[in-house]
Amino acid sequence: MVKQTIRNKPNKLIVRIKTRASRKAQIQAFFANHGRKALLIGGEMLAWTGTALVVVIAALGKSAESFSGVGLWSSLVPFAGMVLLLSVVVFLVFKQWMTVRPTMLRRSAYLPAIIAMLIALGAGWFSVGREFHRELVNLRLMVGGVQEAERATLSHQVYAAYRRTDLAQMQALVERAKPYEATIREAADTFGVDPEVMMGIGAAESSFLPRDSKDGGRGLFQITAPPKAILERVARQLGDKPLDWRNTRHNALLGAATWRFYQKEMKNDLFLSLLAYNIGPKNGGLISIMRQYGARDFATIQPYLQNLPRDYPIRVLTAALAFRLYRIEGKLPRYEEGDNAMRIQRIGIPGLRM
Repeated sequence: MVKQTIRNKPNKLIVRIKTRASRKAQIQAFFANHGRKALLIGGEMLAWTGTALVVVIAALGKSAESFSGVGLWSSLVPFAGMVLLLSVVVFLVFKQWMTVRPTMLRRSAYLPAIIAMLIALGAGWFSVGREFHRELVNLRLMVGGVQEAERATLSHQVYAAYRRTDLAQMQALVERAKPYEATIREAADTFGVDPEVMMGIGAAESSFLPRDSKDGGRGLFQITAPPKAILERVARQLGDKPLDWRNTRHNALLGAATWRFYQKEMKNDLFLSLLAYNIGPKNGGLISIMRQYGARDFATIQPYLQNLPRDYPIRVLTAALAFRLYRIEGKLPRYEEGDNAMRIQRIGIPGLRM
């Protein structure tokens, strides 16, 4: 009897091992089958979502262009009607897809996902074209309201300034800036600011010819009298090294920290922060002027600047745009030639969200 019991123990162990192996195989088969299915459905949904976004943006942008204005019957009602029509069309397309989808699945489990992804690829190709870019701009103007209208106006001032620029002189400035670029990018990364805009500030301040100026500016970024908090931040960054205004790295760190300070003060408004950098802290700086006259943005502060350079942000961003174009294309394209204008606008101005 004891021998029989001993003999049965290995048999039971074998049965358990086989049972566990069978369950493991079943679990693996379940996840393999359902995981593939989930992946296909996820890819299909993602493809349709991307396609829908491109179609909706293009349609709304076209509608915003066609029915621009404030008239109730000439603009607002037709635009609302187009939105309603677009919703109906999207619903009908989705309904039709769900109707034919089972037929496609009977032919192949991969067919719906493949067709959806091919359609998404077509939408993606359209989204990088000139037509979609124009409709995207129209939609941004509609949604962004006054702020986006001001941003678009100022952006076109930058493009116009680039068009008027002597590209030979700008090319010489770009070449002159190359020895300082790595240092400026390090400073920009340290304080979390846009490095190409920092290059533009350097171009506007010193033309990359570091010197001491008559108004007290020093070095590459023409630092005058930064707030104490900025000096302390840069000192911490330098560690035990004494601050030297004429040292290129120290000057770049001061410039980046100063602009970051004004960005925070101006609530990340690009144009106002650049203007504040140019005005400096004298008599309370730009923030004091804005409070005095009740100005709220770059457009409303300009009448009160008197002899101060209103075009300073435009000059900075024009140079920043040139640095970006040179980095991307290896040259400075003429704005008015061929389709350069649309291509340059798609590349965009550094510091401005696209």
